[in-house]
Amino acid sequence: MQLTPYLAFPGTCAEAFDFYAELFGGEVGLRQFVRDSPMAADVPPDKQDYVLHSHVSIGAQVLMGSDNTLGGETAVSGVYLQVTIDDLDKARRIFGRLAKNGMIVHAFAATFWAAGFGICRDRYGVLWIISCEAPA
Repeated sequence: MQLTPYLAFPGTCAEAFDFYAELFGGEVGLRQFVRDSPMAADVPPDKQDYVLHSHVSIGAQVLMGSDNTLGGETAVSGVYLQVTIDDLDKARRIFGRLAKNGMIVHAFAATFWAAGFGICRDRYGVLWIISCEAPA
């Protein structure tokens, strides 16, 4: 069994996944647009460029997502994507880039359990926990 996060965006999936691929050194794989699908005729013109399905591979992990063509809520409450990074400076840089134009929930700092830990909501509305565990 494999558990894969699937994110819903309000029209920003392609931009978000391009950003995550660049930030984490990953690669965008499959990206299907509404305009190229059998359902294109049933979707309003302003949503033809929405992503119907996409994924980004980051190491051995995969993150999947799409744009919400039906409208309504896309924000997920109470779910965070957690990333543990071995290098403290790299963890701090990644946190800073995720938090830019977003919102810092918990500033990146040393804690009693980690050399660095921070929580932010990125500009796409995704909540992230970035941590660098304390050396043994």
